[in-house]
Amino acid sequence: MSSQHAKAPYYFVPGPSQWPVLAGISMLVTMAGASAWVNGHSWGMALNIIGILAVLVVLYKWFGQAIGESESGQYSERIDASFRWSMGWFIFSEVMFFAAFFGALFYARSITMPWLADLDHKVIWPDFAAHWGNSGPAGTIESFQTMGPFPIPTINTALLLLSGVTLTISHHALRAGHRTQTAIWLFATILLGAIFMGFQAYEYHHAYSELNLKLTSGVYGSTFFMLTGFHGFHVTMGAIMLSVVLYRVLRGHFTPEHHFAFEGAAWYWHFVDVVWLGLYVVVYWL
Repeated sequence: MSSQHAKAPYYFVPGPSQWPVLAGISMLVTMAGASAWVNGHSWGMALNIIGILAVLVVLYKWFGQAIGESESGQYSERIDASFRWSMGWFIFSEVMFFAAFFGALFYARSITMPWLADLDHKVIWPDFAAHWGNSGPAGTIESFQTMGPFPIPTINTALLLLSGVTLTISHHALRAGHRTQTAIWLFATILLGAIFMGFQAYEYHHAYSELNLKLTSGVYGSTFFMLTGFHGFHVTMGAIMLSVVLYRVLRGHFTPEHHFAFEGAAWYWHFVDVVWLGLYVVVYWL
C-alpha cells in the first residue's frame, strides 16, 4: 500500500480496465494448451507457453497500474481493507482448491480401493489387492515405484519451513524501518523458494526416468503429480509475487505502517507452506 494515505480520497473507484478480460483469455489459452499437451497433441506445449507468457505480461501491466495508483496516493484505508478482504477470500478459494485434490486422494485410497478389492468385485479383477501400490488391475498400467519421503521431499520441507522464518524476519525488519535487512531476508526467502523448485524439477525427472512414475501411472500417478505439480505452480507464483515486492522495497516503496502488498504476498507464501506440510505427510508418508 502507499504511504500517502493522507492525500487519498474517501474511496477510490478505478476506471474501466482491459486487464481482467485479458487475464481471463490468457488463462483460458494456458489451460487449453496444457490440456492438449497432456493428451499428446503436438501443438499443446507451444500454446501453453504462449498462454503463460501472456498471463505474465498481463500481470506485469496490471500490477504496475495498481502500484502506480498506490504510490500516487489514491488508495485510502478503505482500499487497504478491501485488499485485505479480497486476499483473504482468494486464499480461502485456494484452500478449497487443494481440499478437492486431497479429497480425491482420500476417496481413491481409503474408499474406492477397498471397495474394488472386496469379495463382490473379485469377479472383475480377481488379483486386485487393496493397497496403495505400484500396479493396476489386470495389468492396465505399467509397473512403477512409489515416491518416498527421502531425501528430496524432506529437504524441500526444511527449505519451505526455513523460508517462512526468513520471510517473517523480513516482515519484522520492515515494520521496524530497517529496509536493508528487509531486502536481504526477502531475497533469502525467494532464493529458498527457487531451490525448492529446482529440487522438485529433479524429483520429477527422477520419477519419470528411474521410477517409471508418470502422470499416466493410474490414480497414484495422477493424484501425485496433480497435488505436487499444482503446489509447485503456487510456489512459483508466490516467488514471483515476492520478487515484485522485493523490487518495490529496493525502489523505496512501503512504510512501516502501510505495506499491504508485502503482507498479502506473505499470507500467500505461508499458505503455500502449510499446504506443503499436508502434502508431505499425506502424499509421501501415508
